[in-house]
Amino acid sequence: MTAAVHSDIPARLDRLPWSRWHWRVVIALGVAWVLDGLEVTLVGSIGAVLERPDTLGLSAGEIGWSGSIYIAGAVIGALLFGRLTDRLGRKKLFLVTLVVYTLGTLATAFSPNFAFFALCRFVTGLGIGGEYAAINSAIDELIPARVRGRINLAINGSFWIGAALGAGLSLVLLDPRVIGPVWGWRVGFALGAVLAVAILLVRRDVPESPRWLMLHGRADEALRIVETIEAEVRAQHGPLALAEGRVAYAGGHHRSPSMREVAHVLLRRYRARSVVAVALMVSQAFFYNAIFFTYALVLTRFYGVAEDNVALYIFPFALGNVLGPLLLGPLFDSVGRRKMIALTYVLAGVGLAFTGWAFMMGWLDARSQALCWSAVFFLASAAASSAYLTVSEVFPLEMRAMAIAIFYAIGMGAGGFVAPVLFGVLIETGSRGAVMVGYAIGATLVIVAGLLALRYAADAECKPLEEVAPPLSSDPHPR
Repeated sequence: MTAAVHSDIPARLDRLPWSRWHWRVVIALGVAWVLDGLEVTLVGSIGAVLERPDTLGLSAGEIGWSGSIYIAGAVIGALLFGRLTDRLGRKKLFLVTLVVYTLGTLATAFSPNFAFFALCRFVTGLGIGGEYAAINSAIDELIPARVRGRINLAINGSFWIGAALGAGLSLVLLDPRVIGPVWGWRVGFALGAVLAVAILLVRRDVPESPRWLMLHGRADEALRIVETIEAEVRAQHGPLALAEGRVAYAGGHHRSPSMREVAHVLLRRYRARSVVAVALMVSQAFFYNAIFFTYALVLTRFYGVAEDNVALYIFPFALGNVLGPLLLGPLFDSVGRRKMIALTYVLAGVGLAFTGWAFMMGWLDARSQALCWSAVFFLASAAASSAYLTVSEVFPLEMRAMAIAIFYAIGMGAGGFVAPVLFGVLIETGSRGAVMVGYAIGATLVIVAGLLALRYAADAECKPLEEVAPPLSSDPHPR
């Protein structure tokens, strides 16, 4: 049996001061969420345009199916590419998944009919789902532990920068004085591909995770990468602090755990963490998909907002979602994970309940409804982002990407599919009271999830990943 290797590489990465190198990593990798926000909002904003006979002539049902197919692709992509990310490395997969996304969204611009459009949405979803697994695992392993919470939340919250970008693009491109609806929707998807290509060029310079390399017996390569990073940071900040602490890795190449072993870790060793992860992911997915995917319907059906003005109401909504993680994120590192996860989840649930009550009583108009959602989702965005942070940092290195993929798939499969269908049915009734029932369900789910997190979530703030969840290879009794 090969002797264990003790390395200070994790400590050397965690003790680095924030630098230009870290900014490049965050921008190159974090854009995955911007792209998802762009895709989801662009499709939502052009839905009515795609029903026109001079575009694709889709029915409302076909537009709904295209959204479900996109989500199905994201779920399958997360599971497929998540598994490959743990086996083949973070860098290979965050390049491959971006290429898949680029091809999918570019092909969407040339769709001649529903079948081709739906296939392209599925491929685009594959790429986005794979991005989540590859990107979140890489970011956690490259970002210093003391700021991991705030950086992760800010990146996940950037979905709403993409949402605002998608809304803005739709307003401009669909304007007959600019391009118009016949060609504007195609240009929107093509521009998404152009953005992805630009990011691909930047992403090539992001290195493989040294932690992953150590696990797979490539210690010399890991050391070269860390020394290169240190040299760049030292040139900016001067002498670096000493790195304290070593992690034991099994000697030689350590294989990725089988799915049976992954299930053992999730269901036996870290059962409480898994319960919290499921509660956080499912409740936030239901919460978001219930509100966001029916936002246009509420505005048009209950407030009489014109379809071509719906995108305007996305901007205040997006602003609250972006500011929440940015302003509250530092508290997840200072106050702590459990307290802040619980606080944001519970307060978001209470806010949803009160806003739903005001909606039911007819106290709101379109503008005040949008402002209320902005306030609620200021909290809910930080809460939802903390769910992704949680699943990416509380499980062992060997299965980190797969764990992200599993809980993402569970969250999107449960909340992502059920919520839009349920709220679509409730809104079709034309009853504000019926819609309030859906809001009450969403509020209850996030409040319960927050209370579970307060009791069982891991205290991961400012701790090295190897302390939060030791590598399986360092455990003499891993099974």
